[in-house]
Amino acid sequence: MPSELRSDARASDDVLGDLGALLLDAGTSVTDVRSALEQVRDAASPGSRATFSVLPELVIVNEPDVPGAVTMSNAGSEELSFRQAAHASLLTQRLEKRTLALDEVPAHITRIRGIRRHHPALQWIAGSALISAGLAVLFRCPWWAIVVATLVGALVGLITRLMTRVPSAAAIIPFVATFVSTIVVGLSAGWLGLGPVPLFAVCAPIAIIVPGALITNALLELTAADIVTGSARLVYGIIILGFMTAGIIAGAALTGLRVNPDSAALVGEAAKVTSAGVGWEALPPLWLAWVGVVFVAIGIGLAFGAGFRLTLVNIVVMMCTYAVLALATPLVGSIVATGVAAAALFVAARLLEQVTLAVPATVSFQPAFLLLVPGTVGLVALASFDPEALSATPMTFVSLCIGTKVGALLVDVTRAVRHRV
Repeated sequence: MPSELRSDARASDDVLGDLGALLLDAGTSVTDVRSALEQVRDAASPGSRATFSVLPELVIVNEPDVPGAVTMSNAGSEELSFRQAAHASLLTQRLEKRTLALDEVPAHITRIRGIRRHHPALQWIAGSALISAGLAVLFRCPWWAIVVATLVGALVGLITRLMTRVPSAAAIIPFVATFVSTIVVGLSAGWLGLGPVPLFAVCAPIAIIVPGALITNALLELTAADIVTGSARLVYGIIILGFMTAGIIAGAALTGLRVNPDSAALVGEAAKVTSAGVGWEALPPLWLAWVGVVFVAIGIGLAFGAGFRLTLVNIVVMMCTYAVLALATPLVGSIVATGVAAAALFVAARLLEQVTLAVPATVSFQPAFLLLVPGTVGLVALASFDPEALSATPMTFVSLCIGTKVGALLVDVTRAVRHRV
């Protein structure tokens, strides 16, 4: 191969590697990153035979036609905001549609990584409080628990933000934040003399650090035969859940906190919760669950830097997701309803992406995906030692993965039929 072609191939591989690293930092699974790079390669360099090996923090590009030409790009330098992730997804789409040349990509990557948020610490704390308040309303906690969950959610946001500034403290953030949160909730319940507390009075304030998306990505990667990456993510997610469970157990032991076994653990079960309490011990009306969904969407937008327009889109998508869960649960049960909602959500996200390039599927899908709270299901099961919850947790994860895969299959089949027509 002439030296000019060899250098061009290596330059293209460098760009593809940096693009893959950008997508990894945007929270894309290794399976989707590899698929995106292959599509970009076919569109931007039709004659290229480059292959890709993607790990959680590394992209390896191998050019078979160039002996010894292996390019490695490191990810993990910084986690991108939702707004940056949207720009990264748009960049990939433009390359696939051949509206952007490969040599223009480095400048775009630099620009995307250079996007900065205004007051990220305050946004994280406010987002944590809103997510906690929204989940407490959505799962129909009493009014006192909603107020406490909101305040404790802000406290968890402050603790996690301060501890992330100390690299050596990052490993114990799940335990410390959960421990402090449980102590405050337990002391509040004891001071008010309210007895057993609802499940999400404990779980809502720490929902922002629950690794639900991480564990679900791990299972999706395992089903796509990415065994090494999927296994590593799964083990890491389980370790985080273990630290959080230890924090709940330790905090409950110190304060005497007891969880109400009749409180809801899944979104579809919230409508069945009843209480004879009055005043601050009364439950919010069922219709306020829609307000809770809006709070969760706004909180996620603030905490993860979605921006105004993406937050509006997320509100609509999450409300549709909640509607599917609420309608499907009485018909097929909460576990199957989770898979149905995941499939419908994936298809809707892809359709939305096709209608307008301003709303990439990865950005509209991820926040609504968090509404299915698979990580919280696992945390609840571990903390409560409820045999029924322990058995339902893996089935919920499996249902979620199957629903997502079915949605992806429907999208691929539809796309293939359109191309043939």
